[in-house]
Amino acid sequence: MPQMIFVNLPVKDLEATKSFFGKLGFSCNPQFTDENTACLVISDTIFAMLLTEPRFKEFTRKEIADAAKSTEVILALSAESREKVDELVDTALASGGSPANEPVDFGHMYGRSFQDPNNHIWEVMWMDPAAVEAQ
Repeated sequence: MPQMIFVNLPVKDLEATKSFFGKLGFSCNPQFTDENTACLVISDTIFAMLLTEPRFKEFTRKEIADAAKSTEVILALSAESREKVDELVDTALASGGSPANEPVDFGHMYGRSFQDPNNHIWEVMWMDPAAVEAQ
């Protein structure tokens, strides 16, 4: 079985967050989704556990960071092309997301970012496969 990652994110409004990511083409695994939690399927091995803040608080003794005021994590996703970067970020912005950082374009690497409705920062990056092989 391949190694998987489950990123846990606190959310203020679970239904609005599920709707937002649904518009980006992601689904939730119903086996691990209930009224307080949604398992967002990003790929076969990458998942984001969207947890209402009270549910998230059950897993930590620390305060939950206010993502509107501070950054605890930046989530980076790869994309298969520059066009897919633009497609995903443009859809996020049209679906209630907000801009995060300025785009980066180094020719061989291109990326844009957005904030989801809970102010978590998502970067979407493409890198020319030839540039990766040259490293």
